[in-house]
Amino acid sequence: MNPTTTDNRLLSLDAFRGFIMLLMASSGFGIVQMASANPGSWWEFVRPQFEHQAWQGCSLWDLIQPSFMFMVGVAVPLSYAKRREHGQSFFGMAWHALSRSILLVALAVMLATHAGDKHTVFLFTNVLAQIGLGYFFLFLLSRLGWEFVVSGIILILVGYSWFFINHPLPSAQDLAAIAGMKGTEHAILPGFSAHWNIHTNAAAAFDRWFLNLLPQAKPFEYNPGGYQTLNFVPALATMLGGALTGHYLMRSLQTEKRRCLSLLITGIVLVLVGTGLDLKVLPVVGTQFEQYTVLPVVKRIWTPSWAILSGGWVLILLSIFYWLVEIVGMRRLVFPLVVVGMNSITIYLLHSLCAGWIRDNLHKHLPDAAFPTYWTPVIERCGVLFVLWLICWWLYKQRAFLKL
Repeated sequence: MNPTTTDNRLLSLDAFRGFIMLLMASSGFGIVQMASANPGSWWEFVRPQFEHQAWQGCSLWDLIQPSFMFMVGVAVPLSYAKRREHGQSFFGMAWHALSRSILLVALAVMLATHAGDKHTVFLFTNVLAQIGLGYFFLFLLSRLGWEFVVSGIILILVGYSWFFINHPLPSAQDLAAIAGMKGTEHAILPGFSAHWNIHTNAAAAFDRWFLNLLPQAKPFEYNPGGYQTLNFVPALATMLGGALTGHYLMRSLQTEKRRCLSLLITGIVLVLVGTGLDLKVLPVVGTQFEQYTVLPVVKRIWTPSWAILSGGWVLILLSIFYWLVEIVGMRRLVFPLVVVGMNSITIYLLHSLCAGWIRDNLHKHLPDAAFPTYWTPVIERCGVLFVLWLICWWLYKQRAFLKL
């Protein structure tokens, strides 16, 4: 298949997107719950890959959001090339991008507002809000050419690092104020690295100002997980990396094997760079320099080193799917993933809104024997995942795809 035209759909992109969304909708397959119930078991060995890192570091579960956002970027040049072929003007495409941004943010606010809340909850940290806040800028930059995209990525990552470094280091009083808060025990970094501490960093200070400008049931103080609204800025670099990849796959005249190898090598280089930035720098003998990390990898505040490291892992995973589908030709094998990948927003919304309801109804309509005590966490989550997949499969058969 020649990916240089927009008529040919790269099935590997849909398969990879479907893999990401199924992983998200699996709720970790119940592995965390199994590990908690069976200490010292095999479940504890795999558990770290199915939950977010407490602060610094990277796990498979942490890669879900950057993968989703990266693939949004990949789709942009492909989607707007088709719109251009159909005669849509720049202003028409710009209006579509802007309206999509607004709708995504509105959906995110709706999902953040739960049934028990009496007022709208204005939070912008879930993946839909993060995509929506950056999407219009993604569209504009991706239209300017690869040179502007690369320049944009560099400026965003350097500028965001400068923003954090120029924020004052936390004082003893600041650290005392957050001591004892849930999740802080692993999120206090030493010396220079303290610029990226939980609750005391530049983005946290911004949220304490910005979110309190909006109607709130009570004054906003901090996000328990340390996630921040401004994460969308470095996450825009992640989406721009996806747009750059989309341009490359659409226009490259290289063979499929060379394209796959380019994705893999670029991914490995980015992983090495991100890992290097996260390495601890030891103090120089005979000096008073403290040990510190140059730029810690922290997904919860999307540090620039996290954007680089996660982007590398995403490219490595994408190269694997590209090799399996476009080179080896395993299209039948990835069909269950494609079904979901072509309705990624649908499964995200269904999982967010209906996962608990589906689980409860499985218990109502299936015999107790279907939920043996030991395996209940796994069966519940896999059952919900199967129901969600069936809905996506039915929509696929109807050629019904939710597009914003």
